[in-house]
Amino acid sequence: MTDDESLRRLLLARSVKRGDFVLSSGQRSSYYIDCRPATMSAAGMVLIGRMGWEAISAAGWRPAAVGGLTMGADPVAYAIAAASSSTAVSIDAFSVRKESKDHGTGRRIEGNFEPGDAVVVVEDVITSGSSARKAVTAIEAAGGTVLGILAVVDRGQGGREVLESDGRRVVTLTTARELGLGSP
Repeated sequence: MTDDESLRRLLLARSVKRGDFVLSSGQRSSYYIDCRPATMSAAGMVLIGRMGWEAISAAGWRPAAVGGLTMGADPVAYAIAAASSSTAVSIDAFSVRKESKDHGTGRRIEGNFEPGDAVVVVEDVITSGSSARKAVTAIEAAGGTVLGILAVVDRGQGGREVLESDGRRVVTLTTARELGLGSP
């Protein structure tokens, strides 16, 4: 079985729910993709880490680190960083808080990020693109450079196009269509 097939099976078994859902975008959908049960599983971490690292390499990106808006992006970033450790080019991970804390360091970006770093923003699911946009805005405000955006799943609801209209390159590991999910 290929990695693509394994990822689709894992997502369908652990992350796809059917029913009537309201998405964060406000749209209604007959299915919901909660990637966390897949991305936080042992098999998912190994698979998504390897696939994510391969996709970053194939895109020609050479980031210092990967990360995105907490919490959906966290296991994806950590898995990719771990997978990179066995390669010649090891990268680190970071998390972008939804808001800065008013105590401690007050940082919005936690982990392995420094101003001037070139990074890849990761996402679990792209729907409207708003989470990735928030992460990009925070990273650039902190002095980072965003090389591109990598998502586990693209729902195919316009988020990718929004990000690309911002001049961002977007790479996805799979899509809702490839998972056999129809229109929302």
